[in-house]
Amino acid sequence: MNYIVFDLEWNQSPGGKRWSNSRLPFEIIEIGAVKLNEKKEIVDSFQRLIKPQVYNWIHDSIHEVIHMNYKDLQNGTLFPQAVTEFLKWCGEEYIFFTWGNQDVMELQRNMKYYGKLSLLPGPVTYYDVQKLFAIRYEENDERRALEFAADKMGVEKQMDFHRALGDAYYTACVLQKIEDEYIFPNSSLDVYQNPKSKKEEIHVSYPTYDKYVSREFYSRERAMKDREVTSTKCPLCHNPAKRKIRWFMNNSKVYYSVSLCQEHGFVLGKIRIRRTEDNMYYVIKKLTNVTDEEADEIRQKRDAHRAKKRMKKEEV
Repeated sequence: MNYIVFDLEWNQSPGGKRWSNSRLPFEIIEIGAVKLNEKKEIVDSFQRLIKPQVYNWIHDSIHEVIHMNYKDLQNGTLFPQAVTEFLKWCGEEYIFFTWGNQDVMELQRNMKYYGKLSLLPGPVTYYDVQKLFAIRYEENDERRALEFAADKMGVEKQMDFHRALGDAYYTACVLQKIEDEYIFPNSSLDVYQNPKSKKEEIHVSYPTYDKYVSREFYSRERAMKDREVTSTKCPLCHNPAKRKIRWFMNNSKVYYSVSLCQEHGFVLGKIRIRRTEDNMYYVIKKLTNVTDEEADEIRQKRDAHRAKKRMKKEEV
């Protein structure tokens, strides 16, 4: 099994959102990766500059960070060839590691744009080293910058930050210093390639919470009427938990609920509804055991939400 630590640099519309391609808002311009064996020893590296096909200039803010000009990319490899070479280099059996949670999704979006998504079946399980570092070293699971983590771990600075291969290298160095007991129980799941049917729905148990990813629905309302979507079970014993606060939407993106497990106490439910590029909807539900105080905070949110709705009705 190869451990593939990779990083991407991408560009966006230099003219702003108005001129952005909705199918490819972020165009990958560099792939950098480091390969580790199962002992977490670095054994190889990979790097490709990508010749842009969508945006014909580097966005100013991107240029300030990566110090790369459009001219630097003109002799680069076209993305379909670069990603094919990258996945072949990964080997037959591999696991992805990244710093943060965006690279795996953007890789797939670029692959879909060029008709290469079949090379990477999803949903994709990977490991977010930024999250792992927080679990291991930060009391409040605070997300830190890569350079902060490298400095804290005493990693010698041999390459530039904010370039794909350099960031992949430093991420690998941080990974080497995190014990396996903090790594493998805490995988991440990218659902850019989301479940399409009931059979493909995902149920995952992590050390401190359960996650469920639903099939697609035609509307948000239909999703929230589904029994599996709105069910609540205790993440510790997996028995049904009795609803104390019904699902309510605190803002336009998140639904909350609180249930009670007789053995393990309160269970916080959180639902996010995502819209696909085909205008379908699917649900990501997270169930976590919480304290009485945390459950009461949700109750207060519910009450404030109800009060706001009443005020709006009275105004009408």
